[in-house]
Amino acid sequence: MKNVHDAWNSKLYDQSHSFVSKFGESIITLLAPQNGERILDLGCGTGDLAQQITDLGAQVFGVDQSSNMIAEAKEKYPHIPFKVEDARSLPYQDEFDAVFSNATLHWIQPPEEVLSSIYKALVPGGRLIAEFGGKGNVQKIVDALLLQFQKNGIKEGERRIPWYFPSIGEYTTLMEKAGFHVTFAQHFDRPTPLEGKDGLKKWLNMFGDSLFKGLTTDEKDKLIEGTEKHLQATMFQNGHWLADYKRIRVIGEKRTC
Repeated sequence: MKNVHDAWNSKLYDQSHSFVSKFGESIITLLAPQNGERILDLGCGTGDLAQQITDLGAQVFGVDQSSNMIAEAKEKYPHIPFKVEDARSLPYQDEFDAVFSNATLHWIQPPEEVLSSIYKALVPGGRLIAEFGGKGNVQKIVDALLLQFQKNGIKEGERRIPWYFPSIGEYTTLMEKAGFHVTFAQHFDRPTPLEGKDGLKKWLNMFGDSLFKGLTTDEKDKLIEGTEKHLQATMFQNGHWLADYKRIRVIGEKRTC
C-alpha cells in the first residue's frame, strides 16, 4: 500500500483542517496515558496529537498510510518516531500498552483486518481507544453530492464513497469477534464548522479526492458547486458551513482468556 498515489496534502490539512486534531484532544482524556507507556498513534496525520501524548510522559510511535503526512510529522516533531504503515498489516506483536486512533478507522476497510492487526500489536491487557465517523456521518453532504452525480449523468456514484461509517452495534460486535472486551462505546452528533464561504469546497477537496477520480477539473467543480447550492439553505450559517458529523468513540481491552 506504500506505492499507491498519495492524495493527502499535509500543508493544506494543517492550514484549513486542523479541527481534526483539535477535536481529537478530548480523546486523550479517555486514553489517560501513563508515564512510560508505549502508545501507537494509528493514523497520526501530521503528528499533533502524538506530540500531546508525548508531553504527558508516554513513549509514542506514530504510523500513517500517507507518506505526505508522515513527512510533515517528522519535520514538525523530529524527536517522535513516525513511519508509513498499513493499519491492516501492522508489523507489531505484543508491543504496545495502547493503540490510539483519531478520525482514521472510517477510512480503512475491511474493518476486521484492522481490528485483528491492532489486537496483535497490543500487549495482554492493552487497550484500544478510538474515535471515527459513525453511522450517518456527513450523510447530508453525501446525499447532496450523489444527487449531483445523478443529475450530471455520472453513474455508480455510490461506489465512489471511500468511507465506512458503522453503527455502535455493528462495530462493537466486530471488536468482540477480534477478541476485545468492549468497555465503552458512544455515538453522538458533532456539528462541525468548516471555515469560510469555501469551507465545504475545501472539505471535499481534502477528504473526498477519490469521489472525483477520473473526472475533469470542470466536471469536479460543477459537482461541488451544485452540492453547495443544494445545501446552502440548511448548512451555511453565520458565514460558515456546518458539516453534519456523527462520531463513534470506543474503548476495548485485549483479554487473552
